[in-house]
This record gives sequence, structure tokens and C-alpha cells, in this order.
Amino acid sequence: MEMRLLLAFVLMGLVLFLTPYIYKPPPVLKPTTPPLKPSQAVALTQKPVETAPAKAEIVPAPEAPGRVAAETQQTFDVDTTLYHIKFSNHGGTVVSWILKKFHYQTGKATDQPLELVNQTSLGKVPAPFSLWMKDDKTASLLNYAYFVGKKSEDGLGVDFEFSDGKTVAKKSFRFAKDSYLSQFQSEVTQNGVGVPSLIEWRGGFGDLNVLNRQQAQHSVYYDLSNSKLVTKDAKAAKDGMITASGNYSFAGLDDTFFAFVVLPKDNTSTEVVTMKDDLYWELSKKDEPHVGMAVGGDVNDRFSMYVGPKDVDILAKVDPKLQQLIDWGWFWFIAKPLFQALHYVNDQLLHNYGWSIVLITIGINLLLLPLRLSSMKSARKMQALQPQIAAINAKYKSVKLNDPKKAEQNQEIMDLYSKHGANPLGGCLPMVIQLPMVYAFYRVLNVSIELRGAHWLWVTDLSQPETLPIRLLPIIMIVTQFIMQKITPNPSMDPAQAKIMQFMPLMFGFFFYSFPSGLVLYWLTGNLVGIAQQYLINKYTPAPVVEAPKKKK
Repeated sequence: MEMRLLLAFVLMGLVLFLTPYIYKPPPVLKPTTPPLKPSQAVALTQKPVETAPAKAEIVPAPEAPGRVAAETQQTFDVDTTLYHIKFSNHGGTVVSWILKKFHYQTGKATDQPLELVNQTSLGKVPAPFSLWMKDDKTASLLNYAYFVGKKSEDGLGVDFEFSDGKTVAKKSFRFAKDSYLSQFQSEVTQNGVGVPSLIEWRGGFGDLNVLNRQQAQHSVYYDLSNSKLVTKDAKAAKDGMITASGNYSFAGLDDTFFAFVVLPKDNTSTEVVTMKDDLYWELSKKDEPHVGMAVGGDVNDRFSMYVGPKDVDILAKVDPKLQQLIDWGWFWFIAKPLFQALHYVNDQLLHNYGWSIVLITIGINLLLLPLRLSSMKSARKMQALQPQIAAINAKYKSVKLNDPKKAEQNQEIMDLYSKHGANPLGGCLPMVIQLPMVYAFYRVLNVSIELRGAHWLWVTDLSQPETLPIRLLPIIMIVTQFIMQKITPNPSMDPAQAKIMQFMPLMFGFFFYSFPSGLVLYWLTGNLVGIAQQYLINKYTPAPVVEAPKKKK
């Protein structure tokens, strides 16, 4: 999508300005778990039976001293204001993590709450919060074991423990009733000696229906030593797992609007492993690369975890560095204030992001009005100078392009422009200034969780293209673009250039047809305001009078 927008800018620039004149990847590591046996795959993928919170622990088998293990699969549910999470004692893992306040982006009123765990990956790759270890045998033992699970008395935590008499593993989850911040701890020992381990989340993360899913989903970590956010998509690990370690403020997974990151409690080195899994994707009906990651590396991993929306205010309260997860793009210095303005207008005045975009666009065009007036004056002067320019061109009509006299012709024309204060490129300036605004608006619509699912009239989601069979906003935009072009004088353009410019509205419509509807609304509103301004300028601004040069006697 960004490449299409960049291509649109390049083509617009060409029409407006040219026509008038190592990292060596590490060796592939063995997967931490072997292929599932049929019976184990069925146990993981079958829908868990809803059970009441289990208070009584399962009695360990007496025949193995020190053994702590359950005999059958068991699930545990944690319910908060923001989450519904389902745990399985099969490896002490998470099999479902639902965000209650967010839904899938299908444009339907019956959208289901958003599931962050890729359900089609369960049984094919280890479930989230499985253990990743350099010792494959130990990792396989623990990830396929039935842990003994126990919920906390307040219902907001789950503890898991397993032991075969030699290897002991413990996991602990703690949640708050009204917070996206939670706590996690894990520990593995063998014969009483601590063993380093990482917890992993594989098979993708977040909204699998998001635009450009493969480019939107990343493993991420913030390198404190370089003050830099590092992101890796699935393709980066196409030749094998990528391992990094260092002093990281946070590390995890994200997509366009949501993030799962852990924040180490101690200022110790953290290891991050990025991996790729080729799994079936419902939208494409074929196997597609899905990003995964593992994080930790200590004997006793203790994390705070943030799992939720990439909301500016929420992220800032948890850790200001988490705001780095929101990519405002090249023109961040425009996009961030633009978002703040939209946010303010929506919250304080209109309570609708669609109308907020309309109002902000009107304000931007009013601010650009002096520039439009200046450009209009320059265009009018150019129009008045056309007879003299035609006379100069006729004077040198027999001169070839490589003839030195061609420079004299150009100099005469430039002297004429300078004498009367005309600028042949003056009419392009408003368009040039709008290009960064368009890109900034695109980034705001693409990364702001507040605009995800925002409605306006018939538009069900301003961050997505319209869901109608024929998208109305781009078509209306094309019509207004033609009107705008018709009433705006461009006297310096020859007939050949004029024919090229006739295709500009169609080119705009082609590129904008698949853009977020909020961006199309911005450009359409700008066209409507521009038409009104141009009409008033044409009506009430008299054309300048330029005296014709006196003929020599």
C-alpha cells in the first residue's frame, strides 16, 4: 500500500514538473518440538470443554517419586473487563486470547471479538507460551506434558507446575481486572540446577484480516544501547531463525494495531528469536508465512506483559518507549500533530472521526488559502503574458533544441516572467505542499487504533476501503477532480500537455480506489473546498492587464 502511494507521488511529480518543460543469517536451528502424534494433535485442536474453575489439585501419580503431572487435558479460563483468556495444561500454554473491546474488521454488525491467537496454528506449531530451549529433548518433554494447573482465589491468575522427578517447570500468570498489563514468570530446573529458557508465540499474532498482513506483523524489540526499535517480518527468517540478544526495553510481536510485548523486570540481557512458520491462511486459502518469536533466556524469566491496542495514551502510561511501536512514517512531524488535532476535534466537538476529518481538511485548506491566492495571481499573469510568449516562440520557431540560440529564447521568456512577477510553477505549489499532508493522513489512518472501525455515514471503517460493491467516495473524488481541473486556469500548458492532464483525475481515482476511505474523504473534501475557493477567485479577482510591447518603427 505504501509503495502504491509512493508511486502515486512520483507520477504526480513527473506530470506536474517535467511535462511543462548484513547481516549473515545464523544456521537453521532444529525446531524445538517434533511433529505431533495424531492423538496429540486431536487433543490440542479439539474445542475444550468449558469447565468451572478448578479448585482441587489433581493428585500426582504415586509410582514416581517427585512426579507432578496431570493425567488428562484441562482448561482454565480467566475473565477480565478487557480479556477472555483460555489456558491449557497441555504444556501450560494459552490457546485463546480474546480482546473484548475490539472486533474483526469485516464491516458486519455481527463481528466477533478479536482473537489474537491464530486458531489454525494450534496443533501445527507450539501454542503461545510454550518453552523454547536449546535442548530440544527437554523442550519437547515440557511442551507435551500435562501440567498441574491451579487458579488463584481471585480468579485473575493461573499457576502451572510439572515434574518428572528430574526436570521441574513452573509457569505463573497474573492479571488485573481493568488493565492490559499483566505479569508472567517461568522457571525450569534439572536436578536442582536452573536451565535457561524462552517463552514463544508462533503462528502469527493479532488481526489476521488486517490489510497487508505479512508486512504488518513483526517481531519487535527496543534496543536501549542504540535507542532504536528493531522489527523483523516473517520473510526475514526465511533462511532460518534469527537470534539477537542485548539490553532491551521490551520485545514481542505486533501488527498494525495491536501488540504483545514483554518488559523485562531486571536490566539483564534478553534473548529474542524470530522465526517463520508456513501455515494455512483463511483469506488466501493456501499456506502463507507467519511470523513467530521467542523471548527470555534467563533461568528465571520474570516479565511484565502488555497485550492490547497500540493506543498512544495507554502505551505512554505503561512505558513511554512503547510509543515507538506506532510508526508515523517519514513525515511523523506532520502525522503526530495531525492525529492530535483529529483526536481533539473528535473528543471535544464532533464525536465522529469522519466529520473530524472533514473539519480538519477545511481548516488546512483555509490555512493554504494565501498560497492559493498567490498561485492564482501568478497563473493570471501567465495567462496575460501568453501573446508575448507566443511571439517569442514564433521568433525562434526554426531554432533546433541543440542550437545555442535556444538558450536565448529561454532567457527572453524568463526575463519576461521576471519583469511581470510571474512564476510558471506557481500553480503547482499547493499540490506539492499537499503531498506530505496526504502521506501523513495515510499514516494516521493506517496506524491509529482510534480510527480502526470508525464509522461515517455509509462507511463502516475509515481505516479500510469501503465495503460497498462499487466504492462511492473514489468515484465522487474523480468527478470533483475533473471539475477542479476545468475551472483552474493553466495558461502555460500547451495542447499536448493539456491532453495528458486530462487523465490526472482517472490516475488519482485508480490509486485512491484501494486506499483507506478516510484518506479518500480527506482528498474529496479538499477538492470541494478548492472548487469553492477557485470559483470565488475566478469571479471576484480581475485578470491583470499586461501592456503589449511597443513595436519598433
